[in-house]
Amino acid sequence: MNKTRFGCRALMCLLLVVLTSVAGARELKLGLIVPGSHAWSKAAETFGEDLEKQSGGEYSVAVFPAGQLGSEAQMLQQLQTGALDMAFMTAAEVANRVPDLGALFAPYLAENVMEADRLLNGPTAQALLEELPRKAGVVGLGYGVAGMRLMLTAFPAEDVQGINDHKIRITPFPPVQDFYRLLGAVSTPMPVTDVYDALANGQVDGVDADLELVWKLRLYERAKTVLRSNHMMFPVVGLISARTWSQLDQDDRDLIRTLTRKRLAELAPYYQKSQAETQAQIEAKNVKVIEVGLDFFGDKLDQWEELWMKKTPVLGELRGEAAEL
Repeated sequence: MNKTRFGCRALMCLLLVVLTSVAGARELKLGLIVPGSHAWSKAAETFGEDLEKQSGGEYSVAVFPAGQLGSEAQMLQQLQTGALDMAFMTAAEVANRVPDLGALFAPYLAENVMEADRLLNGPTAQALLEELPRKAGVVGLGYGVAGMRLMLTAFPAEDVQGINDHKIRITPFPPVQDFYRLLGAVSTPMPVTDVYDALANGQVDGVDADLELVWKLRLYERAKTVLRSNHMMFPVVGLISARTWSQLDQDDRDLIRTLTRKRLAELAPYYQKSQAETQAQIEAKNVKVIEVGLDFFGDKLDQWEELWMKKTPVLGELRGEAAEL
């Protein structure tokens, strides 16, 4: 009888431990603007699986892609208030709060995604992450990349003059706004999820994007020329709310940072490997891909450089690091 009572008591204790563990599990909400099929979203999902496993079920991650939680500006506000725990967000939106980050978008700062990744892990870019808690209310966990930027157009352009007066969808933040203003384009900000319809109804004539967005959003159905300029890298930054961060102990912080950086670091080799295949898929849809380089832009790149060298000394530091890669 005593053995039975002892066994029941042990079982009840075990159940109590399990129930307490389940009740104590914390779900972190992670938002993205890109579609669920995008490499950033896949990285976020894998990060969530890693965290749940390595935390012993203490944490889980709910991933919300495709702007389900709003625009990046709205998600950044949610991070600041603690309503959202994490985001894999374009560094573009964060640059609106931390202007020095705009230097990362200098034209031809990096020649390819692997060079971009090395530069983002260099001392200057890493130091910029340290400014985020004070200036943006978020903690920067690490960088990743997307494919190099290019232009998808519904019009022919033999040189930079061909872009003049055309409406180009951009991500609205100063480095890109200045770039397309100098090109003579009519910059047209809008959510990436609206671009397909905007091309269809003539609201825009072209898009600043990368090969993955052209393919995954089927933008090739509405515009038939890709100017493969690779003119700019486009970093993603892993963010966590400073309010959420303050509630974590050091071990959990280290785990989340390590796992985030691991999955973001996998993006560069992914894009290096996938870009040729993606371009071939796009060309199979009767899209003309034209390789263009620095000469295409004439003196516009020098004008951008002169303007931004005055805006932030960080650009000079990044150019110095890039020259040594």
